[in-house]
Amino acid sequence: MNIYEETYNQIAALCAERKAIDVRSMEAAAQRLDAIAKPLDGLGLFEKTMVRMAGMQGTAEVQTDPAMLLVFCADNGIVEEGVTQSDASVTAAVAGSLGRGTSSVCRMAQSAGIEVQAVNIGIRDELGGIEGGEKVLDRMVRQGTRNFLKAPAMTAEEALAAIRTGMELAKEYKEKGYRILLTGEMGIGNTTTSAAMAAELTGTDSELVTGRGAGLNDAGLQRKRQVIREGLQQHGFSIAEGGITDAKEVFRLLCCVGGLDIAGMVGVFLGGTMYGIPVVIDGVISAVAALTAERLLPGCREYMLPSHQGKEPAMKLLLDALGLQAPIHAELALGEGTGAVMLIPLLRMALAVYYGNTGFDALGMNAYERYTKL
Repeated sequence: MNIYEETYNQIAALCAERKAIDVRSMEAAAQRLDAIAKPLDGLGLFEKTMVRMAGMQGTAEVQTDPAMLLVFCADNGIVEEGVTQSDASVTAAVAGSLGRGTSSVCRMAQSAGIEVQAVNIGIRDELGGIEGGEKVLDRMVRQGTRNFLKAPAMTAEEALAAIRTGMELAKEYKEKGYRILLTGEMGIGNTTTSAAMAAELTGTDSELVTGRGAGLNDAGLQRKRQVIREGLQQHGFSIAEGGITDAKEVFRLLCCVGGLDIAGMVGVFLGGTMYGIPVVIDGVISAVAALTAERLLPGCREYMLPSHQGKEPAMKLLLDALGLQAPIHAELALGEGTGAVMLIPLLRMALAVYYGNTGFDALGMNAYERYTKL
């Protein structure tokens, strides 16, 4: 048994007990929606989401508040290979902005009444001299990953520590009374790590899943694709039809070419099914973490809520692999959890209908009869 198998077995042991979806609450929520004076399934994906949330929360009294966005911040050693427009110093600067509440996602979250907590799980630079750095939660595993062209990005122990961090935070915020968690990330180079993982997880040529990230030119994009291809080959991965499904090999993939931010979000998604709390998927990096979690613990997708189908080319492939549909299609590519934050006000609007409870009798009309299930 190698170190990856041994460490994966520890993850499996941590996830031995999990919350089952409450089917009765889902049925009650579906019946409630059908009793409202509107066309059946008139709110489309939002009706599916409300029914799924009832199963996750264990009650037909679905709630989105209070909501917490966890933004995992980490640097990636692969930046050394010229795959980004910015250098690694930007990660610490943006983390400080998250701490101050002035970043893009913080502005959006403030308008929607959503709390934001930035988490330093692997920033290369010290935050001590950066305004707002003191408000970033310190859960440091190591100061950035290794360059995956030279060595595995993380040891098995480091990846496990990052996963455990995410699981512990899910438990902590569930116990504090939060009803839904949102995932976000910040880290220069993380569209490279996520593209490398997405290629193997979905069984898709790495060139087809690799986008421009924060704005690479043509030469930069070609360099990024080359680095990903060489990195995967160096660590013994080859694109297989259907993608990697063996849990131990998925964990090895995370260690070899992944990021600490991805591993932290994997832990939150695993925590969702362990502690019975919905977890919202943001963009491509969050979606990679979600699919990784599902491959490590099949069935944990039941506690995942997609928010948007982002601009990065791997996004649809990842959601399809999870069997999930995102209600927002806006070519978002900002990261930080911005798409996840956008979902919450839309859900609240749908819940206003759900709780408004205007029945067919009130309008003097017959109820619609259902012939097909949602």
